[in-house]
Amino acid sequence: MTQRRPYPSDVSDARWALIEPVLTAWQHGRLARSPVPVRPVYALREIWNALLYLNRTGCPWKYLPHDFPHYQAVNSYYNAWRDEGILEQLSAGLSVLR
Repeated sequence: MTQRRPYPSDVSDARWALIEPVLTAWQHGRLARSPVPVRPVYALREIWNALLYLNRTGCPWKYLPHDFPHYQAVNSYYNAWRDEGILEQLSAGLSVLR
């Protein structure tokens, strides 16, 4: 993926430093459980930035700008993180910083 121009909704480097270890651990665990070797297609930070964009703008999934990962991939990550408690874990951890 080529470098894109940042959106105002993109996660800051400081916040990403807190979020990234949780998402990376989740991804490694998920890849380890996969019956076949899988290589991630999208960077976790880009998935996270897409979710922040959706949350901030309120646009439908399908209207996610094309310089983000495909909306179906973003939705898939969101569903997995929601169902596996990752979003709740991150929310609790980040709310301490406010």
